[in-house]
Amino acid sequence: MGSLGHANPSFPVLDDTRPDDRSLPAFMVSTTRGFLPRMDPIETLPPDFDVLESILQRMPVKTLSGEPGLLAHGKLGETVAKELPDLTDAVEKYKDDLPLMNALYRDYSFLASAYLLEPCHERFVRGEGYGLARDVLPANIARPIAKCAALCNFKPFMEYAGSYALFNYRLADPSQGLASHNLRLIRAFERGLDPASSEAGFVLVHIEMVKHSGPLVAGAVACIDACSSRHHSSAAPSPRARLNEALRTVLGALQKVNATMETMWSRSRPTEYTSFRTFIFGITSQSMFPRGVLYEGVFSSDSEGESGKSGNENGQRVSFRGESGANDSMIPLVDNLLTVPMPDTPLTEILRDFRSYRPGEHRRFLEWVGRAAEEGGLKSWALGLEGSEEENEDDHQDEKRETRALWIKVLDQVRDFRWRHWCFAREYILKRTSHPTATGGSPIVTWLPNQLAAVMDEMTRLYGAVGEKEGEGLGSEVEAIMDLVGRQREMLRKEVRKFCEERGVEGAVPV
Repeated sequence: MGSLGHANPSFPVLDDTRPDDRSLPAFMVSTTRGFLPRMDPIETLPPDFDVLESILQRMPVKTLSGEPGLLAHGKLGETVAKELPDLTDAVEKYKDDLPLMNALYRDYSFLASAYLLEPCHERFVRGEGYGLARDVLPANIARPIAKCAALCNFKPFMEYAGSYALFNYRLADPSQGLASHNLRLIRAFERGLDPASSEAGFVLVHIEMVKHSGPLVAGAVACIDACSSRHHSSAAPSPRARLNEALRTVLGALQKVNATMETMWSRSRPTEYTSFRTFIFGITSQSMFPRGVLYEGVFSSDSEGESGKSGNENGQRVSFRGESGANDSMIPLVDNLLTVPMPDTPLTEILRDFRSYRPGEHRRFLEWVGRAAEEGGLKSWALGLEGSEEENEDDHQDEKRETRALWIKVLDQVRDFRWRHWCFAREYILKRTSHPTATGGSPIVTWLPNQLAAVMDEMTRLYGAVGEKEGEGLGSEVEAIMDLVGRQREMLRKEVRKFCEERGVEGAVPV
């Protein structure tokens, strides 16, 4: 484990992820695996949990054998009541094995979501509205998931990294590593145990995107390091040359992430997404859970949700946001590194709330990057903005122009990511369901455009400030990028207005 960067205090970023160390959390931050877990996820539970394993294997709509499972027959609820004991004591037995705790958290969160949302799935299959979900999580699920979540520093509900996506893959052939054809899901709701299914494609594309996050982490830290060394480094290469190299690393990583993201269209079909989406809804801001969910037998503050504690029921009534790709750490890392301002809106408050639904080390790393970039004046120094400190005489103008061009290009990759995410929402969701909220509880029409408009606004503002400074342009590639931004801003405004009018909701894009 090494501390990269000179910012005080520096953040412990792993180079050796120590995959055999069971005392460390499964999720840390490294220059090799980035935001993926530091080892491949545990897929086999100890014998103490054989009953849990049996139910999970029988649970999906289509099981690994191809036969219909408990969710296909609407029998998960009664099976949980008849067969599953409260295994909280067994969880306690293994509490010092943090990767195993993460696997148990994943498995109990799959069971919890399927149990609560099973009635909604049945109505969806019949072509009806979602209606009401179960609003009591029985103690044989609630107590173990609360215990596992507390030990792993997660919410006791399904999360993107710790459960649904990043800790939910196995290797068909361990010798072939993280190759696309070699990935399989450990748990699924619908047909995801078939690697050719849309459910599998949806999850696996996210894993393959995050596979490229190691260089993104390394590049971000190198940017902070270059900035913090500019006052006391006379060695070659110069701090600005090192900054440009770091920005090229960030740019290359984001290009690979976006290229992988583009494969979603062919690997998870838009017409099939809503068939498994039911099970990844959260509790907060969802019509299926008007009173939250009572976690039976759980009173500890470790499981407090938005609704807090009720003294009139045998447990705690809580509310959590659902699984969402918005909880991934890659794009928020770049937002923090480049100090991208977000509008002061209720939609941005949701973005801030999502921060608590990430692994603890991811949260702390993103906070460190944001603080180091802001306190160190990275943006002002990098771009030579008004009010920035005088540069060294040997800080050549051509290097500065390269910095400015790279900065815009990195922002453009963030724009590209968020534009594609908006296109997914439009084609996979908005055109196929009238449900007003996304799985994480954000407004389906306006939330993604809030962040997309913010990055396009930042690009426009910065290009106006540095694009023609001193009579020097930033090159034809940057000019083409900014031309596209101008056209997409208008397209986004029209699309959001159209969907808001169709759905009778208020909303506008601040561009």
